[in-house]
Amino acid sequence: MRHMFRWKVVRWILLGILLILIAIQFVPVDRVNPPVETEVPAPAPVRVILRRACYDCHSNETVWPWYSQVAPFSWLLAHDVREGRAELNFSTWNQYSTQRQVKKLQESWKEVSDGDMPPWYYLPVHRHARLSAEDRTALRTWALRTAPEPGDKSDK
Repeated sequence: MRHMFRWKVVRWILLGILLILIAIQFVPVDRVNPPVETEVPAPAPVRVILRRACYDCHSNETVWPWYSQVAPFSWLLAHDVREGRAELNFSTWNQYSTQRQVKKLQESWKEVSDGDMPPWYYLPVHRHARLSAEDRTALRTWALRTAPEPGDKSDK
């Protein structure tokens, strides 16, 4: 008798979870790619690396995979893309001042060299985004090619 009661409770709980999973699919998620205003001025080999490892979150050219249509993954992806674009958007590069561009590149290189970019949780599903030693060298050379003006504290 007690075993039957537990099974009924488990069935109701599983049914409730299933209904919740179905219901959350109707919560709208913004998966918009605004127009590209400009292309970041990078050498072709660097641009290939950026497109492969960075553009999904740091440009208006996000490739939305099939699971971006399934909640709660869709919420997480949309959130990460919003945050990534807010921090650095290669598609709106022309909106940054020259000093800000230099700072963004240097900050980006620091994130890459510290192993924070691409994020660890992005890599298992996006193996193509892994950065080789050669990729890191190319990014470092490009990102650090311009030093900020002495005493420049601009943050526009």
